[in-house]
Amino acid sequence: MTFEQLLGILSDLHPEVDFEREQHLIDERILTSFDVVAIAAELMEGYGVELTAADILPENFNSARALFALIERLEQGA
Repeated sequence: MTFEQLLGILSDLHPEVDFEREQHLIDERILTSFDVVAIAAELMEGYGVELTAADILPENFNSARALFALIERLEQGA
């Protein structure tokens, strides 16, 4: 998965948000719990990224960069 693909997923959910700059997606409630579930489902079903409950932490979803870093870690461990 590329960072651009991730930005596409995020932008589909909230086209009004600048995901390249925003650093407080969870803290400022830009992403809801439903959004996190939708993102996790898309990553797992569409891209084969295996997320566990331990991965669903606010710090992993607070920015697109943090989420992409998590994806990279998971892909390297696969």
